[in-house]
Amino acid sequence: MSVLPSLLAFGLAATLLTITPGLDTAMVLRSVVAGGPRQAIATAIGIGLGCLAWGAAVALGLGIVLTASTLAYTILKWAGAAYLLRLGINLLFRPRSRMTAETASPVVPLSRNAAMRRGFLTNLLNPKIGVFYVTFLPQFVPAGSNVALFSFALACIHVTLGTAWFTIMIAATAPLNRQMRRPAVVRMLDRMTGGVFIGFGVKLALSSR
Repeated sequence: MSVLPSLLAFGLAATLLTITPGLDTAMVLRSVVAGGPRQAIATAIGIGLGCLAWGAAVALGLGIVLTASTLAYTILKWAGAAYLLRLGINLLFRPRSRMTAETASPVVPLSRNAAMRRGFLTNLLNPKIGVFYVTFLPQFVPAGSNVALFSFALACIHVTLGTAWFTIMIAATAPLNRQMRRPAVVRMLDRMTGGVFIGFGVKLALSSR
């Protein structure tokens, strides 16, 4: 498969994966309500940077080490699961009734740097992304190409598609922000997001390769 067909095939596969709802989608949607479009965009950027970090690691061969080393995978897996569970438990059992910094809940509207850092850490501490890139990206590397450079280029395409999708999602959600800030909706969204985080944390903790 030559370069153009490889890119087209990867673009189609990555687009389908991007629009499939998951943990990243839940984080961005909640950020729209918690802090508005700017916080959501910062979260999306952090998510993209986490993916890029994994893409660079895989291109440099670290992903292969992660795949081969049971200890490295297990340590990162449990760190990621613990992080997700902590976030999820706070949201599920201590939901807010309004989106202001006055709430006693530890989960408050975040600065752009904090939102970006949360999105980044959530993906960086998920070894599934590294393993996914190791197993998925090589399928689209044309024969004769530089595997490291082409793999990282594919990761960049994946991040670009993800950022574009999140931008569309944020733009579509932002007009509903006032209705979504109602106390009952805030509590429901916090609990739903907390449940998603806990579910993904448990799934990650119990996952094997």
